[in-house]
Amino acid sequence: MRINFKLLLSSVLLTLNHSALAQMNIFTCEPEYAALAKELAPDARIYSATTAMQDPHQVQARPSLIAKMRQADLVICAGADLEIGWLPMLQMKAANAQVRSTDKGLFFAAEHVKTLDQVSNVDRSMGDVHSSGNPHVHFSPQRVLDIARALTSKLIQLDAQQSELYQQLLENFAERWQLAMSKWQIKVSHLQGMKVIAYHSSFRYLFNFTSIEQVADLEPKPGLPPTSSHLASLLKQAGKGDISAIIIASYQDQRGAKWLAEKSSLPVIVLPLSVGGNEQSTDLFSLYDNVLDLLIKVNNTQK
Repeated sequence: MRINFKLLLSSVLLTLNHSALAQMNIFTCEPEYAALAKELAPDARIYSATTAMQDPHQVQARPSLIAKMRQADLVICAGADLEIGWLPMLQMKAANAQVRSTDKGLFFAAEHVKTLDQVSNVDRSMGDVHSSGNPHVHFSPQRVLDIARALTSKLIQLDAQQSELYQQLLENFAERWQLAMSKWQIKVSHLQGMKVIAYHSSFRYLFNFTSIEQVADLEPKPGLPPTSSHLASLLKQAGKGDISAIIIASYQDQRGAKWLAEKSSLPVIVLPLSVGGNEQSTDLFSLYDNVLDLLIKVNNTQK
């Protein structure tokens, strides 16, 4: 009864404050943060600069994006230099002072959690390495919850009159997310010890959460496409017989993975990196459900 009462209260508050929330324009760099914003400010106008079928590292500062950022009250991005190649240019061309500083309407998710794989010294010879750590933090359930709390604080900072509503929406989301986390933990138990070859470090947090071991990368160096010599070395490694699958994100080039799969007889799993990466992943909850189900299906088949 306690949870139902809170859900009912959230619904009433949303109805009463619909017009106020709808006035906020939220620009997100990636679809996972558009999905999170929808949970925490469901009646705001939310726009995502990218889709799950795009590489978030490489985005053109198109006129349509400039116009959307110019209108934004809040910009939400992954951070940790994921958008370093395009976000500063977009900010400059949009000329919206509100979203140039994290003191105002700019929010970097990675700044509110501890990132994995931080590197103290980075040079070009290392490839596309993020010194601030891996930016794909949305595949860590606990980090998502921490980010949701921080984002709610930012929403309240920008729209203090609706603070009670934002707190209620956060509490509602947190209850549903924690319930889902308990179910995901059961699914994760079926994946421990699984070894995979993957493309880039896109699923670093997912593998950390599931205890899946990424034993090799399809990239010879981060950001570089697979070479024939590198694929040959991976084929030799796959011959050891302890690798379950090859994993790539829905937007990544499949040619190297398909070649290796054909030669090694390993299955290729195409996972959605974000919401909208396949038909089943319509929000953050279904994204996790679908990714875990795809992994479990292949892992059970390989046993």
